[in-house]
Amino acid sequence: MRYLSIDYGLKRTGLAICDKGEMIVSPLAVIDSRKGLIEKIIKIIKNENVEAIVVGLPLNMDDSKGSQAQLSEKFAERLKKEIQIPLYLQDERLSSFAAEEKLAPAQYTRGKKKKRLDAIAAAEILNFFLQQKSSDNQVE
Repeated sequence: MRYLSIDYGLKRTGLAICDKGEMIVSPLAVIDSRKGLIEKIIKIIKNENVEAIVVGLPLNMDDSKGSQAQLSEKFAERLKKEIQIPLYLQDERLSSFAAEEKLAPAQYTRGKKKKRLDAIAAAEILNFFLQQKSSDNQVE
């Protein structure tokens, strides 16, 4: 199944996608969240033949929902009303940390890092989702 992962933010939103076989996850884009975000995502869903959405849910380390998690949930609810494909929420607590770790060796400038970080974080969210999905389907 082809999934689109979304790392929602008030200013920037990172997107990542996987192949139909769910083997390769790739950062796709970082888009401006402040204007027409849902319309942009719907266009990407159509252009990329996306079959399901995974939205990152930034829970606190104690499993509570802070303000950003609540904003992400509201965004997911708005998006769900506009699409006809499944939408999943995925715990993304450590996705930004993992994304920064991956970018560290590249030695990008701070500005270039910011432009890539959200898409790489979205890829980490999708990797977490697919790993969990795979382990949930394993027969004991």
